[in-house]
Amino acid sequence: MATSTTLHPTMDDPGSSAATQSRSLLAACLTHALHDGYTDSLYAFLPGWQAQFGLSYAALAVVRALYFGTMGGLQIPADRALRSLSPRAALILSTVVALTGLLIMALPFGFVGLCVGLVVAGIGSSIQHPRGSTLVTDSYGKASRRPLGIYNFSGDLGKAVLPALVAVLLPILAWRPVLGLMAVLGIALAVALMSLAPAAPITRNATQEAASGRARGGFGILTTVGALDTATRMGYLLFLPFLIHGRGGDSPTVGIALALLFIGGAFGKATCSWLGERLGIIASVIVTEAATALLIVATLFTPLTPTLMLLPLLGIVLNGTSSVLYGTVPELSDGDTGRAFAIFYTSVIGSGGIAPILYGTVADHSNRTIGMLASAATAALIVPLVLTLRPHLRNSTVGSCKRSA
Repeated sequence: MATSTTLHPTMDDPGSSAATQSRSLLAACLTHALHDGYTDSLYAFLPGWQAQFGLSYAALAVVRALYFGTMGGLQIPADRALRSLSPRAALILSTVVALTGLLIMALPFGFVGLCVGLVVAGIGSSIQHPRGSTLVTDSYGKASRRPLGIYNFSGDLGKAVLPALVAVLLPILAWRPVLGLMAVLGIALAVALMSLAPAAPITRNATQEAASGRARGGFGILTTVGALDTATRMGYLLFLPFLIHGRGGDSPTVGIALALLFIGGAFGKATCSWLGERLGIIASVIVTEAATALLIVATLFTPLTPTLMLLPLLGIVLNGTSSVLYGTVPELSDGDTGRAFAIFYTSVIGSGGIAPILYGTVADHSNRTIGMLASAATAALIVPLVLTLRPHLRNSTVGSCKRSA
């Protein structure tokens, strides 16, 4: 049996370089932050596009779907097509394609140019998720759980910073110049990646691939848990503004509520990977999902001020589970980590698009409270489901604290 040679050091290699690992993590995190920032910044442009092109709300939803559908649907094909590229080439390509899409939108090509640009930008962003995640995993080896949590958290930083910057610029500049400035940020990142990302392709160790093949069944369970976790989050976000209005809150209060939830969510993503190392995967997911279900129900029966006080706590557990799940993908993959991440991201992105429709349908045929209780029930459903992962996990990651020697 031939054994491949690792061209890029990992934590399992005694000769691994901490500086190289740090640069690789920084490259992946910066790329993730920019692309997720691009993704959420699109919401700020919708009113301008509606006014300029005379779009209905349904047409706006279709326009938005051009980007999100492309990004979600091409995760697996993009990973398969580009796996022979070095991490540097893959991340630079993803960024250049995405910024090219923004430039197409920024140029005066009319509505057709806007649609084409959204598709091109979506293609670029479909590349970075599986390639960036694989870079972190292969750089850190078995110690990749916490770095993957940092990588996951970096996307939230991008979602917080870049849309806020766009919101500040849009009252000053037209939307086309703002898109151009966003593309300039992409150019700057592409240049930075030349020195940060590894130039050599990363080759997995053959013994590691053979050992991980036993976990194929567990990966399907993990992917389902990730989809349900995302469904819970998107379902609650759908109803939260109406919940705040129902408590007597105005539009600024809705903004405060969302900010409190997102701040808690960012903190949860930064800390729950650490929790996974201490409690183990099973126990961590049970704690966060049970707390999510209980806190969602609690916000249904509290006045406005206590509800606002609960939202940061809810945000921690509502978003934090994802860091534990992302960190488990390499262990439960079938030896092809890039493909595993592509499948996982496709699942959670697809769930994020479908879940609000399903919960909204439930609410339309009953009421908002039932819709929110359905999202809480989804979180509770994860608890027995995640227990079925136990046979597929290493003993050190199942449920007890992992002690260092």
